[in-house]
Amino acid sequence: KQYKRISMPNKSQTAVAPPPMDLSPYQGPWTIREASHLLRRTTFGPTQEMIAEAIALGKNDAIRRLFANAVPSAPPVRYTLDEAIPGNDLFPVLRDPDVPFGETWVNEPVIKEYNDDAFAGQILSSRTNSVYAWNMINMYKTELNLMPKLWMFWHNHFVVADFRLPHENYQYSSLLEQHAKGNFRQFVKDVTINVSMLRYLNGAENSATAPNENYARELLELFTVGRGELAGPGDYTTFTEQDVSEISKILTGWRINLLVVRERLESIFSAVEHDRTTKTLSHRFGNRNISNAGDQEYSQLIDVIFESEAVSHFICRKLYTYFLNYEITPEIEAQVIAPMAQIFRDNDYEIEPALRALLGSNHFYSEQAIGCMIKNPLDYIISATKGLDFELTDDIASNHFFTLVYYIIASEQGMQPYFHPDVAGWKAYYQEPLYYRHWINSVFLPARNSIASALVGGGTAVINGSPARIPQIINVIDYAAQIPNASDPNRLIFGIADNLFTNQITEEQKDFLKELLLPGLPDFEWTVEYSEFLNAPNDREKRTAINNKLVSLISAMVEMPEFQLM
Repeated sequence: KQYKRISMPNKSQTAVAPPPMDLSPYQGPWTIREASHLLRRTTFGPTQEMIAEAIALGKNDAIRRLFANAVPSAPPVRYTLDEAIPGNDLFPVLRDPDVPFGETWVNEPVIKEYNDDAFAGQILSSRTNSVYAWNMINMYKTELNLMPKLWMFWHNHFVVADFRLPHENYQYSSLLEQHAKGNFRQFVKDVTINVSMLRYLNGAENSATAPNENYARELLELFTVGRGELAGPGDYTTFTEQDVSEISKILTGWRINLLVVRERLESIFSAVEHDRTTKTLSHRFGNRNISNAGDQEYSQLIDVIFESEAVSHFICRKLYTYFLNYEITPEIEAQVIAPMAQIFRDNDYEIEPALRALLGSNHFYSEQAIGCMIKNPLDYIISATKGLDFELTDDIASNHFFTLVYYIIASEQGMQPYFHPDVAGWKAYYQEPLYYRHWINSVFLPARNSIASALVGGGTAVINGSPARIPQIINVIDYAAQIPNASDPNRLIFGIADNLFTNQITEEQKDFLKELLLPGLPDFEWTVEYSEFLNAPNDREKRTAINNKLVSLISAMVEMPEFQLM
């Protein structure tokens, strides 16, 4: 297809002012460009209505609303039907004798005995799927809400990927929501003794007679202070091998309560399995001694770790990489990360004040910050659906079906929530030199384009390893109707581009796209045809003709390189 050869504008050819390298509040223009930039980074696939709301609110109130709406969501529900719908075999059928359709299962026993083991497995599988769909449904909500993006950030920070029961998935997910914008110190404490983390990083196997260093190392290297430059044998500037060894002893004794695991999931402390000696940390933590404190010893340890300023710098760098850019120059380190970290510490490690400062800063809205990030698979899929005004309905079965399909699509493109490739998370957020470019390769890029195009206008795409026929799910006519002066093909194309792309397209690109809308015809042909349709919207022939032209146009736009960026 010719439009695949359209290239992105070369920013290096345009002289731009140096980006403001500070956290001072942004007070520049507040237009569709700035508002959509904020929402692309803080929500999944913002709609035209969401962008309009943010513009009307203004920057400060839009950010305030993003945080205000970021509250824990209602729990997942049973979505399987008791009986099949005649003529519709899309929705799974599984009668759950304990949970009515549309009601939550999270308060049910973790494991319940059934006479049929296969049936018991189906119940657990359906509940696990409902957690996957639950997360996706939260991403598809059209309110200004930072929680889904924050949830994904923490899910990629405190990685757990060895879930065995749906209650584990939900308890872990709920914990991330509970602390997403709150106190990071308490967050770390609660994660440390979380059932899923105890299982994943072998904390439940850690004992006085056989200390396991797995979680101790990741607590330092990945979750709190980070691994600095090597300063000497076993000394990584921020912590030492001595600290890993001593912390593993401090964390001994925590277990998963197997006696009541069938009723509920909880962690318990076993004094018998705990190392009751005095542990001594290295000079990186002031050579602190931590004496036996039983089930409170882990909490005392984390308080000591948080005395290191390395915690605030490490977490602020990760927030910066996730919400703004992976490139952190010495200037950005000194003038953005350092003051952001100071705000973090000054507010006793509350997450919201530091992140709010970044999202409202001059630096966040600098020319170099807008459009510098390649969309991850979830951002891409949701911007090609919700971003084109696809909305979920009140139909629970339908919502879960669609969102599970999108979950599978994103998974096949390298981003599967609950199944990270390793404890460090997705490589796009930490592995140099590629970073975000990990999402684009010879396998993922063609799949992205074909899926996005099929979602817009219908077509065949490979999903879960098999060809699947996708109906047209985007109402392109209603979408175009929201563009001011849509009867003018030039205004229509520029208006859609303003919503879909981070940077304005060129006249050359606009003219090329117009050929897809009006092959070889003058502009007035669209104006006449569109106006005639508006006067007779129920005329099937006119509606089909307009729909097909808009599908051709928008399908091409979601395959353009510009649509990959946010």
